[in-house]
Amino acid sequence: MTTTFPAIPYLEWIVGRVDAATHDLATSDLNASDHDDALVPPLLSGLDDPDDETLVAQLARRYDVPESSVLVTAGASNANFLATSALLDLADELPEDGDVDTDVAESSSRDQVLVEKPGYQPLLATPDALGARVDRFVRPPEFDFELESNRISGAATEAFAYAIVTNRHNPSGKLATRPELAEMAVAADDAGGSLLVDEVYAPYVDPAADGPFGGITAAGLPNTVVTGSLTKFYGLSGLRIGWIIGPEAVVERARETSMYFPSVADPSAKLARRALHHSDDIETTARDYLSTNHDLLASFVADQPSLSGRVHPGASFAFLEHDDYDGDEVSDAAWENGVLVVPGRFFDSPDAFRLSLGGNPDDMAAALNAFGTVLDELAE
Repeated sequence: MTTTFPAIPYLEWIVGRVDAATHDLATSDLNASDHDDALVPPLLSGLDDPDDETLVAQLARRYDVPESSVLVTAGASNANFLATSALLDLADELPEDGDVDTDVAESSSRDQVLVEKPGYQPLLATPDALGARVDRFVRPPEFDFELESNRISGAATEAFAYAIVTNRHNPSGKLATRPELAEMAVAADDAGGSLLVDEVYAPYVDPAADGPFGGITAAGLPNTVVTGSLTKFYGLSGLRIGWIIGPEAVVERARETSMYFPSVADPSAKLARRALHHSDDIETTARDYLSTNHDLLASFVADQPSLSGRVHPGASFAFLEHDDYDGDEVSDAAWENGVLVVPGRFFDSPDAFRLSLGGNPDDMAAALNAFGTVLDELAE
């Protein structure tokens, strides 16, 4: 297998822009910690720590899985990389009796990975960099970005290893139900592979559901791996804490692969334990941000006749189109006025752009006001 790591255009584009922007409508984490220069995030400052429960144990309890099904990682990107590596490695393993078709064995370095379209660019780049063949299955905009299990069965080949989805869907904000995720898991299993679900946006629901972090999860479904982090909903991006929840064989292989990378920083792990120990208060604050920002976004889009696209219930981000300008033109005009929005070309849709309300609602209201001025100028 030849492994290369070319630049990821979206990540190259976003570097430095958040700090340079006057108004940030690109970042989607809820920033509940109100970042400053303190070593300990203000959200966690002065709080007590749990006495004896490990971070792995805290996560296992939330997902109702054994601790052997949990791996703590250095953020969600690291979790997705390790999960991808593990799933591809396991797909390449030969049967124990060694009786395998030679042609199939020789082609194992090109295991097939199916990635949703539109989709988050790094989720395509990672399996591609690890030598997989990346194909796409569509979440049709005309059908509200629904997950349709027949898309997997229709696109999978004999080399199929796994399919990946995001929930909430990035970039549209569409939230899939657990039964819908279960149908996807069955389709992936029937095709001879697994399902990987990136759940960093799963807690973005109000009121809270019964799942971990008050969201919907695919954890526990057959042949299914999920990833998550404290970055988005908790607004603790500086900790770089993520995780993998999945079958023990996948988690163990991911753990072996993680030995090649820097380990999770001990201070980050300790602060993450503190965050989960005080989760009720933190999640209440985050959900207040989410609810207010959703209402701000929905009202803004409803009042803009030049914009089309749906703000999904409970979502604080949306994938939109302008009647007269493509995503790059809207993004460039916004940037000239200090407003950061993400062009849709980074999500397979050049005509669109993603609008995200992740910050303090007062800041987000000001940002929308500034973006509204940009749209007014485009209409002149």
